Amino acid sequence: MCIADFLLLRFLNKHLPYSKNILYRIMADITGLVVICLIILCLFNYVIYDVLLISEEGLPSFLVKFAFAMTNNIPILLSFELIYYFQSEQKAIADSEIAKRRVLLFQHETLRAQINPHFLFNSLNVLSSLIYINQENANKFTKALSKTYRYVLSLTQQPVVSVTEELDALDSYIFLMRMRFENAFTFTVNKISSSEQHKIIPLTLQLLIENAFKHNKATEESLLNIKINVDSEYITVENNIQPSHDVDKGGIGLKYITQQYKLYGKDVVVDHTTQLFIVKIPFIKS
Repeated sequence: MCIADFLLLRFLNKHLPYSKNILYRIMADITGLVVICLIILCLFNYVIYDVLLISEEGLPSFLVKFAFAMTNNIPILLSFELIYYFQSEQKAIADSEIAKRRVLLFQHETLRAQINPHFLFNSLNVLSSLIYINQENANKFTKALSKTYRYVLSLTQQPVVSVTEELDALDSYIFLMRMRFENAFTFTVNKISSSEQHKIIPLTLQLLIENAFKHNKATEESLLNIKINVDSEYITVENNIQPSHDVDKGGIGLKYITQQYKLYGKDVVVDHTTQLFIVKIPFIKS
């Protein structure tokens, strides 16, 4: 009976955990108990009456034996359920701590990627040029650069942000890129559905756009076209493919973004065609 209950518990934990539907799980537990008791009683009766040829006189009826079996079987299954529950709680706490450490590592890597020598060098180079050419734009560039870093530094206590917040912060980054690349790229955002309630991991969009600039050439003759589409299930970032011959291999990359979304049980969808590179980011329920 213990072995049967243990096998039942393993089967239900795999195919019908409590997280899916607690009512169905309880019904499945009861059904499983009844089936186990019936099978064991049938085997017991077969051995007693047909193999050992013991007379049925004076022995309890089938209904009484079934009630006795259920009375003994229920505590056994409950014990297994409690053991599994406490083990699951301990595992959930351990997984939560691991997830927190990975999020902190992600934020650290993100900040390091944004303050890498190439980014700072290019930004300061553009700023120094603007100071002599257009002081008004130089002032705007400084404010945009400051806003970009302020957003990065404000994310310590924010594992997820709304798409609206992310797009708002992205404006400053796009302004920096516009000052640097001028008319060498196009950037459009299409909101098919509302973005207020949708949540994503901070800096996802900025990192994907950074990768687009990093891996593709952007000139007025060969425009880099970047599009962001917000629908009810995904936020999609796509760009045309025109590989750069001088690709900077640094930065976080798509691999790290994918790992972060896996912590939330979400899969990032990547579609790489001959002409387009498309990344679909799933929304996270907060």
